[in-house]
Amino acid sequence: MIKVLVVDDSALVRKLFGRVLESEFEVQFARDGLEALAQLSAFRPNVITLDINMPQMDGLECLDRIMVERPCPVVMVSSLSAEGADAVLEAMRLGAVDFVAKPGGAVSLKMDAFAPELIEKVRAAAGVKLKASARLRERIQRRIGGTMPPRRKPVADKEQPRASGSGLVLVGTSTGGPPALEALLTPLPANFPWPILIAQHMPASFTGPLARRLDGICAIEVAEVVHPVKMMPGCAYIGHGDADLVVASRAAGPVVTSVAAQAGYPWHPSTDRLVRSAMEQFAASQLIGVLMTGMGDDGAEAMARLHSQGGKTIAEAEETAVVWGMPGELVKAGGADWIVPLPKIASRLQQLVPGDAADPQTD
Repeated sequence: MIKVLVVDDSALVRKLFGRVLESEFEVQFARDGLEALAQLSAFRPNVITLDINMPQMDGLECLDRIMVERPCPVVMVSSLSAEGADAVLEAMRLGAVDFVAKPGGAVSLKMDAFAPELIEKVRAAAGVKLKASARLRERIQRRIGGTMPPRRKPVADKEQPRASGSGLVLVGTSTGGPPALEALLTPLPANFPWPILIAQHMPASFTGPLARRLDGICAIEVAEVVHPVKMMPGCAYIGHGDADLVVASRAAGPVVTSVAAQAGYPWHPSTDRLVRSAMEQFAASQLIGVLMTGMGDDGAEAMARLHSQGGKTIAEAEETAVVWGMPGELVKAGGADWIVPLPKIASRLQQLVPGDAADPQTD
């Protein structure tokens, strides 16, 4: 049976999470980060749910220790606040595989609605195979007593003009998405020729901090979309959480905008809806779809249609995806021109965008 360690300083939360999880998993509890570390060898959990704000040792410090001492899939538990969002994004950078938003107010009254999401995410995390190379450089630095230099936004070449945008890159991702987006966007130059539109499944309070974080470390500009925006080359646009990102027609030309979630699209921002809206405004030959790590099948149907109409599509390879749900479904549908490990997707995009694409192949 899958072993789950619930780490939370609230006795009520531990009790409620235990009731939900004990129907499917073997569950143990810890009141803070120090108790959690002690359980790593004694209980040997397969998955850990980890609160962020705790006494003695908080969730981020505990996660850092877990990923260095005994790596294990971790699902962070956070409030839906700006501070909580920043902490979750830092946790994803440190190695957490997913997060759940802790119900606000009277938690006990909201557990019936919250329970299915908690079970689904713990079950998915149990199937994640952590990579042996994850944070290897930081582990070595820690052992020799050094520190890692902070990452800073690259300085763009001011003399190099941007190319005119003539197409769009459409990106869909979910579980494991923030680190995957970092790996995708940071290698791209400031004058990348096409706008990049991103549907990352996230709550509304998380997508703004994600965009700001990525903007701080990428040469291209990264912004959250909350109103109609003219799409520019060298820019990436992240959909506002709990809504959908679509391409729409305006008198001055196409724009990207945020619209209310629509029935028939279960995940938000919806990759399927983003791709379909882009195909209404652009020829398929002007679009490149990239489907990366995530549970479910969002984006697979729309990108398979894009592929059948002459657009180009990239699916993240199974060996690098945290969860090979979304890209795997695209591959199963026969809709992927390329199956590419995450570290190579940016270079493949740079080959494709100028129009000098190689023959479709499987990396």
